[in-house]
Amino acid sequence: MVFFSESLGIPSLRMLAQKLLELLFDYEIEREPLLFHVFSNAGVMLYRYVLELLQTHRRFCHLRVVGTIFDSGPGDSNVVGALRALAVILEHRPAILRLLLLVAFALVAVLFHILLAPLTSLFHTHFYDRLQDSGSCWPELYLYSKADEVVLAKDVERMVEARLAHQVRVRSVDFVSSAHVSHLREYPSYYTSLCIDFMHNCVQC
Repeated sequence: MVFFSESLGIPSLRMLAQKLLELLFDYEIEREPLLFHVFSNAGVMLYRYVLELLQTHRRFCHLRVVGTIFDSGPGDSNVVGALRALAVILEHRPAILRLLLLVAFALVAVLFHILLAPLTSLFHTHFYDRLQDSGSCWPELYLYSKADEVVLAKDVERMVEARLAHQVRVRSVDFVSSAHVSHLREYPSYYTSLCIDFMHNCVQC
């Protein structure tokens, strides 16, 4: 599972990120403007490797990214929130398996933060830190909520401040009452208009 591998510094999503970018060439749309719509921390983990490939891979460095929308992310090392997210993912699994996986994840998370973090940081940068210092310069839209119990609003707001400090054009919208990745469901018209307006502004820049 991605949460385990990323916590241990294993770049398990790098290959998936490369396949995602290669699809642009398969469908012959690599010359079109690209806008990423990233959901939750799992999406941010994947996006982190997309950014790296855009900056380092010869085939992808000419792709034209015009903007990124972040929905309910990114969050920074919120173990309780991660456990809640994992519980939702495992909702339809047998109770014993669900309990074992949740306990295993909690133990790995605690082990990583207390014992392995100093070692792992020598060869692997946490996705939140990587995104804060990213060299990308296209506009970013952050859609989040203070009611989100998985990704804390303060983490998103801290990311917004960091990106603004890097001279990136950033807009953020706090939906206040909607749960994790539920902003579109709760506010369909407002959410859609925000995304469409952002997309139009990005393409016109």
